[in-house]
Amino acid sequence: MNVKPQLSFWQIWNMCFGFLGIQFGFALQNTNVSRVFQTLGASIDDIPLLWIAAPVTGLLVQPIIGYWSDRTWSTLGRRRPFILYGAIAASLALIVMPNSPTLWIAAGMLWVLDASINITMEPFRALTGDMLPESQRATGFTLQSFFIGVGAVIASALPWIFSNWLGIANTAPEGVIPDSVIYAFYCGAVIYLLSVLWTVLKTREYTPQQMAAFDGLREESRQKHNDPGIQHRFSRNGIYYLAAAMLFTLVIYWRNWDAQLYILCGLLATFALLQMIAGQLQNKQRLNNAWFQITNDLYQMPNTMKQLAVVQFFSWFALFSMWIYTTPAVTSHHYQTTDTTSLAYNQGADLVAILFAAYNGFAALAALIIPFLVKKTGAQIAHALCLVCGGLGLISFWLITDPSWLIFSMVGVGIAWASILSLPYAMLSCALPAHKMGIYIGIFNFFIVIPQILAASLLGLLLREVLQGSTLMVLVAGGGSFILAALFSLRVRWQSV
Repeated sequence: MNVKPQLSFWQIWNMCFGFLGIQFGFALQNTNVSRVFQTLGASIDDIPLLWIAAPVTGLLVQPIIGYWSDRTWSTLGRRRPFILYGAIAASLALIVMPNSPTLWIAAGMLWVLDASINITMEPFRALTGDMLPESQRATGFTLQSFFIGVGAVIASALPWIFSNWLGIANTAPEGVIPDSVIYAFYCGAVIYLLSVLWTVLKTREYTPQQMAAFDGLREESRQKHNDPGIQHRFSRNGIYYLAAAMLFTLVIYWRNWDAQLYILCGLLATFALLQMIAGQLQNKQRLNNAWFQITNDLYQMPNTMKQLAVVQFFSWFALFSMWIYTTPAVTSHHYQTTDTTSLAYNQGADLVAILFAAYNGFAALAALIIPFLVKKTGAQIAHALCLVCGGLGLISFWLITDPSWLIFSMVGVGIAWASILSLPYAMLSCALPAHKMGIYIGIFNFFIVIPQILAASLLGLLLREVLQGSTLMVLVAGGGSFILAALFSLRVRWQSV
């Protein structure tokens, strides 16, 4: 087996540069889409349902794109066709989104935008695993975190920059998107496409023959993922999951719990049907299709991936808790108000916007340091230390009374964010078979999306039934979730394939 050559810093830089554009798309979406929806007439109660498009789209798109990219080779290479075409679609969606004439068109464009971003991003992560030797993967993924941090800070500030620096209108008549937001989306579309083009043009992928020589693919490794002995498990588990979904639905109805919990029932029922269909496909020996392969590979994940899945679950549950509840926590605890029309509330909300920009900035800086920490301690310990920093950062919201000091809380959150975006992928990619790199990184996205959907569905119930309505304690619980993730990170073990 040949060893992949070390790439220079600038080769890795060029390969990761496209993440700057991807984050422009994500940040503009995260910062402005609720504003677009409300401007076009959405009620505040409708916004969470409209937003569910983002995690659900990633849940569906990433494993399918991973499956296809594993089996693709063209003049552009293996991953780059998907990266390029996804960027073109996302850039067009960024142009159309702020010009949507109606709410339903804007909601549809959110689906298109998020699907396109996922089409770009999944092969990007697989490309890093393809191109870098194990010793450089932590550097590659943390450099992606650097571009994510920089892109998030700049893109989030674009409407403010256009309004305050260039004098472009930040207000508009009812039902019309302000020009500052529209131009921010236009700028994001251009930066998205140009940064991805830079990576596509500056990076040359290894041929299938070179990849086979580097990774020493063995026939038994391929056969492992087509084990006929698993066929009865598909149908049996499908029945169990479907029964659980039906029982959970009855409990929600009987207890009159939040309607958002029905989303979990739908996901569980969908997964049950996936199992049943996969079982039928295997019985008919129709194995060479995305439906069966994704289901089969989900059951046969490497042990390292299973261990990292638990780490990801608690990490992203904490993040989603922070994203949802920081504004109500800060305004109610530090500014002593829940009146959304008051000056104090809006001052608190403005501070949260600054805090969110700050943690992305701190993440960009932390990304430059994490590779050195990995060399000193190893990836598992380095990731655990970073997650503990994030946990302490969220818990400190409970201890700090002066809101101006909350900026220091975001240092810890930024360190954790930089690590979450890099080290799990660095550890995972070393444990994956090369011919399954794309599909497994796509499946790994399940453990990002599922905790987000769980958080969106369960946190309201937890807040009401357990935490007596204290949004601040949701942040503390998020800090505890970060620390749990750190403990599980210490248990991660991997063996190169």
